[in-house]
Amino acid sequence: MNRVKRGSIARKRRTKNSFFTSSFRGAHSKLTRTISEQKIKALVSADRDRDRKKRDFRSLWISRINAIIAQNKKNVYCIYSRLMFNLYKSQLLLNRKIVAQIAILKGNCLFMIAKEIIS
Repeated sequence: MNRVKRGSIARKRRTKNSFFTSSFRGAHSKLTRTISEQKIKALVSADRDRDRKKRDFRSLWISRINAIIAQNKKNVYCIYSRLMFNLYKSQLLLNRKIVAQIAILKGNCLFMIAKEIIS
């Protein structure tokens, strides 16, 4: 059998990996073995943080709703959980993202919705 020289194929594979890590600093973008390790690490982090982002946004929306409700003590709801429970019970299809946007843009509208739920 003849000898097969794989230089061009291996080089092609390495340059393809180095395009992925071209923005990394130091050896993480220069050395072949380190590039492959960093690529795996970056992909694992991206996969993990997609779930993390959903969690972070949900907590952000909850804290925004809670802040608007807590500002006005004289209105009916001063507790976030009671408001969300009554929204669910009255079968209003408003998720936390929409309620948070309503709370920030038009706080009075949120309290109007809350009063409608009660009556």
